[in-house]
Amino acid sequence: MVDTFLVPEKTVIQAKGDGVSVDVSSASNRVLLATLHITNIIEQESLDVSIYGSADGTTWTPKPLASFPQKFYRGEQPLLVDLTQHADVKLLRAHWEASRWGRGTETPMFEFHVTLKEIPPEVLREARAEAKAMA
Repeated sequence: MVDTFLVPEKTVIQAKGDGVSVDVSSASNRVLLATLHITNIIEQESLDVSIYGSADGTTWTPKPLASFPQKFYRGEQPLLVDLTQHADVKLLRAHWEASRWGRGTETPMFEFHVTLKEIPPEVLREARAEAKAMA
């Protein structure tokens, strides 16, 4: 069962960058829950975080497998990462870009982390059944 950090706690960034690669090959269920936790910011800035996949840790998908909506404030944002159509993906990593505008320094500052948890198959089945019943 995958339950780890895609971006470690208390990560502070001031420019674009990439997180470490995380092995998800042991996941029995290929649907994961990523949660972006923004814990500290300065005003007038934005953060974009995307998740890329790789089969070998060298070559990464040209487009993100999933992307969080652009964020401007502290808080949490969940995101489903569905790897069922990407059987070759064994590793995931986060990529982020930060920008700042307005008064003061032009250097952005975000403190954040991203958790990654495998969704148990029974929870996913239950959610799909509920969604189907509501449709």
